[in-house]
Amino acid sequence: MRVVEAFRDAYAGSPQTVWHAPGRVNLIGEHTDYNDGFVLPFAVPWGVTAAVTPRTDGVVRVLSLQSPGEPATFTSYDQSKGWTRYVVGVLAMMGEAVSGADIVVDGDVPQGAGLSSSAALEVAVASALNDALDLGMTPMELALLSQKAENDFVGIPCGIMDQAASALGQEGHALFLDCRSLASRNIPLDLGAHGLSMLIIDTQVHHELADGEYAKRRAECESAARKLGVAALRDVTDLAGALQQLQGDERKRVMHVVTENHRVEALIGLLRAGAVTEIGALLNASHLSLRDQYEVSSPELDVAVEAAVRGGARGARMTGGGFGGSAIALVPVERLDSVKESVSRAYDERGFSAPRFLPAVPAKGAHRVGVS
Repeated sequence: MRVVEAFRDAYAGSPQTVWHAPGRVNLIGEHTDYNDGFVLPFAVPWGVTAAVTPRTDGVVRVLSLQSPGEPATFTSYDQSKGWTRYVVGVLAMMGEAVSGADIVVDGDVPQGAGLSSSAALEVAVASALNDALDLGMTPMELALLSQKAENDFVGIPCGIMDQAASALGQEGHALFLDCRSLASRNIPLDLGAHGLSMLIIDTQVHHELADGEYAKRRAECESAARKLGVAALRDVTDLAGALQQLQGDERKRVMHVVTENHRVEALIGLLRAGAVTEIGALLNASHLSLRDQYEVSSPELDVAVEAAVRGGARGARMTGGGFGGSAIALVPVERLDSVKESVSRAYDERGFSAPRFLPAVPAKGAHRVGVS
């Protein structure tokens, strides 16, 4: 395993433990997590592997195989910069339980595709430290600690969805998560049995959630909730009445969040009824809401969704935070080539960079891998 070999080269010893944590794609339930709502993500085959040995001298050494060179060394958490803040943030949130570590990470999550490489990095490091130090934290506790690292240390006000999907995902299943109670259950998602495939369409447009737009949407939702007298938008039960009390962007944000929660529940109902082929309409509706009410889409995402449906997809939508990243399309297996051709042609006609296509197969959540 190359992460282990790199660890030995960098630190002249074998790692105490090695963990892998996946990225995620969200089937439906977008921008609902930080509104105490419902989400339905699943783990993807790509992720981050972390080789870790704890230290006792307060020193943190971090090396990424995606950033060749010497390990970055910190004697204070505040010294970390860039991507290392996601790693160091996890140690900071663990407090006195950890006093430094030697870490090497290796990732294959497509960067900028909106598949949450940051959550995979956090959960992999947190899981490895939990194992090495025998802290006894549950997968959900590790997800919450990783979220806190991103919120409080990195400064991105993300919800719990990404880290939960990475920590708790199961192969062949989507994860239904109530972001308020943190109750979760795995929902079987066997697309192949119905002749379907979930295709990720990476627009190759990279986004940066820390640029203010993500935080702005969250602030608008919190402001709307205060005006409506509810703890979070998840608590809005009379949508028509709520919309009469709001204006402008806040009105549109509430419209999206409330209807998106309904779509999550409806989609789960269809999956449980075995009507997998019928979920496409909910994906389409989700995209339109994200485009028009939440205003987080982009021309490249819109073209990908429209061209995929035109090419034979049963439904499609943007996934992730928005402003770039990826769309997903529910495609009959026999129409995969047609959908890819349709999207590629539409991009070429508009002068967009060629998209990348990735198969979205529900994968295993964070797990220990052998040191060899």
